Amino acid sequence: MTEQPSPVWFITGCSTGFGRALAQAVLAKGGRTVVTARTPAQVADLAAGHEGEALVLALDVTQPAQITAAVHAALARFGAIDVLVNNAGYGYMAAVEEGEDAAIRTMFDANVFGLAACTRAVLPHMRARRRGTIVNLSSMGGFIGQPGSGYYAATKHAVEGLSDALAKEVSPLGIQVCCVEPGPFRTDFAGRSLQPTLSRCPDYEATVNTRLRNLAAQSGTQPGDPARAAEAIIAAVESGRPPRHLVLGAIAYENVRKKLTDTVQEIEAWKHTALGADYPAGRH
Repeated sequence: MTEQPSPVWFITGCSTGFGRALAQAVLAKGGRTVVTARTPAQVADLAAGHEGEALVLALDVTQPAQITAAVHAALARFGAIDVLVNNAGYGYMAAVEEGEDAAIRTMFDANVFGLAACTRAVLPHMRARRRGTIVNLSSMGGFIGQPGSGYYAATKHAVEGLSDALAKEVSPLGIQVCCVEPGPFRTDFAGRSLQPTLSRCPDYEATVNTRLRNLAAQSGTQPGDPARAAEAIIAAVESGRPPRHLVLGAIAYENVRKKLTDTVQEIEAWKHTALGADYPAGRH
């Protein structure tokens, strides 16, 4: 019997955090992996000892030409992309009132439009093969807006909405979509990947500024383990039926469940008003 080749993973944003941990874990298991970063030198070490399985490529997801080139290079090298992991992104933190337009748009370019562009580039290949898995790195913030992270949460809510629609479009074609929704993990998110702007307004001191200071202070002590998160993502993909929502970490689990429970209770409390907004029965 001919041995099946290992799946090909295409992972964006591998220089740090979840992307790096996931690339390490996939390569350690012998998986063929397209390891991408804006600066390839920062991920060259990941390919050491895995030269046959790893392909290191430059990729800035906000640059369409680089996305096209990277996908073509991956297909030329491995002949397939089985798993696309849209991980590249970062957080810009500020009070909603004080958010700076240029910074907000730049974050959306990476977190939303870059993710969508990578997905569009890979989908024709997956459709032709009638199989594949798309893993989108979302966040607990994709469910819960917190003080100081309204715009970041907006990018992750956008990822969730896009993923909901995408899953319904491609599921009949054999393609699966999974959003990973971690809570606080011991990555550099609260350091290099986080761009906080403290509020200048005293009215936001107890909400925005307190939370942003706490985030910075917790950097390096978060309860989540990126290596364990990587193993969880791999296990979900290899299960053959990855969940639409993969919540990771105890804090995310508790907070997401509370948010969903509270939302259902609120909707039910206003059920009479909701149903009363329709035309009366029998009226056209």
